[in-house]
Amino acid sequence: MFERIRKRDGSVTDFQPEKITRAIYKAAVACGGQDYEKAEDLARQVIDIAEHRFEGTSAPEVEHIQDIIEKVLIENRHAQTAKAFILYREKRKGSRQFNALVGATIEMFKDYLEDRDWRAKENANTQKSINGLNNYVREFFTKNYWLYEVYPTEVRDAHESGWAHIHDLGFLGPYCAGWDLRQLLTDGFGGVAGKCESKPPKHLRSFLGQIINSTFTTQGETAGAQAWSSFDTYCAPFIRYDNLT
Repeated sequence: MFERIRKRDGSVTDFQPEKITRAIYKAAVACGGQDYEKAEDLARQVIDIAEHRFEGTSAPEVEHIQDIIEKVLIENRHAQTAKAFILYREKRKGSRQFNALVGATIEMFKDYLEDRDWRAKENANTQKSINGLNNYVREFFTKNYWLYEVYPTEVRDAHESGWAHIHDLGFLGPYCAGWDLRQLLTDGFGGVAGKCESKPPKHLRSFLGQIINSTFTTQGETAGAQAWSSFDTYCAPFIRYDNLT
């Protein structure tokens, strides 16, 4: 009989057959059962199947053993106990995932606060701050969305292995944006239903104010800079009209 078993985290530990018995008995108790000897008998069936199935394997995986437990319970017509065991597995899985998320979140904060991650300084225009920390945490999850949902597998593998680097993965949007001042001159500032709007400007002060508002608004929609074309050309008529020098 195999003497070792591989846990979910990849580590190998001693195989303890009594844990199978306790798991089956615990599931039975959840359904109103109290027969510990029956649990021991079912556990022996599980071990017999595992020994045959994993012959020559030094350390079978714990998930595979639990799959056999479900199979044995169902084949022995213990449907309610099997259901309770399945629910127990799902609950434990959820608990492990939650603990992993909590642990990863704590490490993420430490990486930023203790300067352990070079990505915290990827943007030379930002400094360590509360807002920087908030962006760092947000960017972690956004990056995973890009890599695991948007980009194909080969692109993700190239990035994660270091063969290529995709800049600004932490932002779910375009990198930079360029805007035409002519539209601002003819239409004014607006275009979004339910939001404040301004008519086309008539003086330089109003024109510059609308440029500032537009830049501030669109800045949050891109990762990088905003650019306005022909700035001096479009400002010239206002300077003349307002008699500015």
